Amino acid sequence: MVLDALARLTEERVDHRFKGLPPDAAGLTVGELAAQRRNLFTGGFTTPVLALSAERLEHNLAALETYAERHGLAFAPHGKTSMAPQLFQRQIERGAWGITLAVPHQARVARAYGIRRIFLANELVDAAALRWVAAEQDADPAFRFVCYVDSVRGVELMDAALTASAASRPVDVVVELGAGEGARTGVRTEAECAAVADAVAGARTLRLVGVAGYEGEVPGADPERVRAWLRRLVALAVDFDKAGRFAGLDEIVVSAGGSAWFDAVADVFAEVPELSAPVLKLLRSGAYVSHDDGHYERLTPFNRVPREGGLEPAFRLWTQVVSRPTAEQAFTNAGKRDAAYDLDLPVAKVVRRDGAERPATGIEVTGLSDQHAWLRTSGEADLEVGDWVGLGLSHPCTSFDKWVLIPVAEADGTVVDYIRTFF
Repeated sequence: MVLDALARLTEERVDHRFKGLPPDAAGLTVGELAAQRRNLFTGGFTTPVLALSAERLEHNLAALETYAERHGLAFAPHGKTSMAPQLFQRQIERGAWGITLAVPHQARVARAYGIRRIFLANELVDAAALRWVAAEQDADPAFRFVCYVDSVRGVELMDAALTASAASRPVDVVVELGAGEGARTGVRTEAECAAVADAVAGARTLRLVGVAGYEGEVPGADPERVRAWLRRLVALAVDFDKAGRFAGLDEIVVSAGGSAWFDAVADVFAEVPELSAPVLKLLRSGAYVSHDDGHYERLTPFNRVPREGGLEPAFRLWTQVVSRPTAEQAFTNAGKRDAAYDLDLPVAKVVRRDGAERPATGIEVTGLSDQHAWLRTSGEADLEVGDWVGLGLSHPCTSFDKWVLIPVAEADGTVVDYIRTFF
């Protein structure tokens, strides 16, 4: 089923929906275009065009697989980063337990492409979505779904919706421990966590299977504060287990881990004591798959533990200089519609002219319009109208979502695949 669904992606026809692709490829299937192995720079692609590095993508997939194995962690990478079933499958092939998602639409995409285990790192109180979850569970005994709960009211809404749907299997839930006052979702105190767990125990349609949270929301996050919160999370699991809240389970879920503090998660989860059932220590990092040239380049734990490996920025947005009105200014044809800008502006990395590539010395992106990047150029900048400028991007989650079909190019520019996204 999975491979059949993914194969159908290659049967889509190339047309106006897919920006950056060669106009003369219109009418070909994606598979036929991929088989041509066109060159990103000479094969008719139009600017702007976003590309993923084939080699760097593979490196990043391997890096987190190795890291999780080394530290005894199960891995459910956050799929909201890419919303790309082809990448989900590659992550599963690299040993991922399942895929983490955030909202019902994303879960439906994952199920459409055969994902058997979904961890919804969010509360779910939408009755229609809960009916869908119940139907998926009833139809497929092998389907595993887990989501957050953080309030008695939320538990009541879930139970009412699932009872009305006549669900035959309970929905597995984990109590979300909030990261602190002023943080995002999650229960603020251990006493409130116990109240939510009591509510779950009283709901026939739900089953408490563990605890979870997101350390990236810890106020004033630093190694000491993050580890302290993670130890609260582990202590909550221990207390729940001592109280018999996990009786009868085959495994207990303890989950955390974004892309900025997975080293702290690995360290603290290594301290989890023996409980009444084996513990599934579930890491959920997602941005690693493409990494970036900004936010996560600065925050990645591999900066703190370089001996453990490293990640490489896999995105490059190719845009073309269309105007050079002064010696200090230039404009390219990619803007907010094409490039992530919520955390950092793009960074000029390389310039291509007549097949030769050189560093983008003296070139700085100072702003974005809808369809233009504003460049400041110093005297050392060698830049002309018509040059291609390769931009590095920050924040993968808001890079993938601007592109429906993304070429995957080898180092010499040969496009070997196309990644379809569903946002």
